[in-house]
Amino acid sequence: MVDMLSFDPTDAEYIDELTDYVAVPSVSRDATPETMRSAAEWLAAQLSFADGRVVPTEGHPVVRGDWLGAPDAPTILVYGHYDVQPTGDLAEWRIPPFELTVDGDVIRGRGVTDDKGPVFIVLKVAQAFLAQEGALPLNVKFLFEGEEEIGSPHLPAYLREHADELAADLVISADGAMWRPTEPSLSIASKGLVTLDVEVTGANGDLHSGRFGGTVANPVHALGEILASLHTADGRVAVDGFYDGIPELTEERRAAIAAVPFDDDGYRAGLGLDELFGEAGYSTLERLWERPTLEINGVRAGGKYTVIPHVATGHVSCRLVPGQRPERVLQAITDHLLAQKVSGVRVTVRPDEGGVPAYTIPADHPAIRAASAALADVYPGQEVLLAVIAGTLPATALFEEVLSAKTLFFSFSTADENLHAPNEFMRISRLREGMRAWETLWRLLADGPHRLAPVVRDGVAS
Repeated sequence: MVDMLSFDPTDAEYIDELTDYVAVPSVSRDATPETMRSAAEWLAAQLSFADGRVVPTEGHPVVRGDWLGAPDAPTILVYGHYDVQPTGDLAEWRIPPFELTVDGDVIRGRGVTDDKGPVFIVLKVAQAFLAQEGALPLNVKFLFEGEEEIGSPHLPAYLREHADELAADLVISADGAMWRPTEPSLSIASKGLVTLDVEVTGANGDLHSGRFGGTVANPVHALGEILASLHTADGRVAVDGFYDGIPELTEERRAAIAAVPFDDDGYRAGLGLDELFGEAGYSTLERLWERPTLEINGVRAGGKYTVIPHVATGHVSCRLVPGQRPERVLQAITDHLLAQKVSGVRVTVRPDEGGVPAYTIPADHPAIRAASAALADVYPGQEVLLAVIAGTLPATALFEEVLSAKTLFFSFSTADENLHAPNEFMRISRLREGMRAWETLWRLLADGPHRLAPVVRDGVAS
């Protein structure tokens, strides 16, 4: 048995280093190009052992690196992102969002668990391998993007232009959280995503509600009727064609989901709710993992003053499951919205670009077997749960389409760590647990019964 790596720095030393990374407010939605490049350059410096470099795209740059010193070993592509979500209401934060702070057994700061901490773990493992053994056990390419939180709009073009240099036998994503902190888990699927705006327009300007009230249609009222039409009273999506292509949930799959320990009452109480609600005929976990959703994320119109707004806009998003095609779902919703009978207003639907299909990796894939063994080594005596990411990771379907490579989710973030919300945090213990697991995973993929077989492309093994 090969000696395991020694991760000598103290937790405090790791946290100090990570603090510099979190301090860069790399909010891809509205940060300056200089800010985004600063975060990219921090990563590139960490990848100096792999010729780390910042590569421009039509949007925020990507960070690339390659260590290809194991000619007989398989090749993996490690993916992650350096951009973060906006902070939201600063009054809801316990700390300044970009000042990484130790809070008991966790560290808090925007982006620490999505995705800066998980990426940091991989960097430290690679650096430890090279410092202590002089080599990595397999060939590793690195791709870190700066637009994941806004749907990766420029990643497709970059991947297609650089497909040959990014070719790999497997993509391993440092993004994509474990389901919950009570047991180790791997995700074998993630949901797809489509989004759109529906705009309802009335008069040619806002109107005084005293002078004009009762004589014109109110776009806010009309929008409410239109949005309410998207669901039946029992929570089912009421759009013709929305569920087309989805296979029936088998009894075997239902039994497997039912065997997963899940406390509906605890889930409900943790959300501060009196009751749960969703599509009838399915358990809470079945709805989370196996069923598509349509949600109204926001409504914009008027304000707390006496006016009849001339325009009201609703934002809608759908999480998709295997069998659904993003373009067909968008068309079905558009047709439904435009068919609603509302008087005195005009309705416009604006689908957003970049629909993402659902992604799956077989439970018996060699990468899942190796990752399960790695987690079992780090968390002895605990069963490794095969879960589903109810959110969306746009890059996965893209990697499969362009690189013909499956993606293994191997993140040491956890879904309860306030991802995208105020007071985002990461458990300090996950830093070392993640480093040990990534080390073991790489060794298993490189050698032994879980070795990843190099894919032959054009007569040459990658």
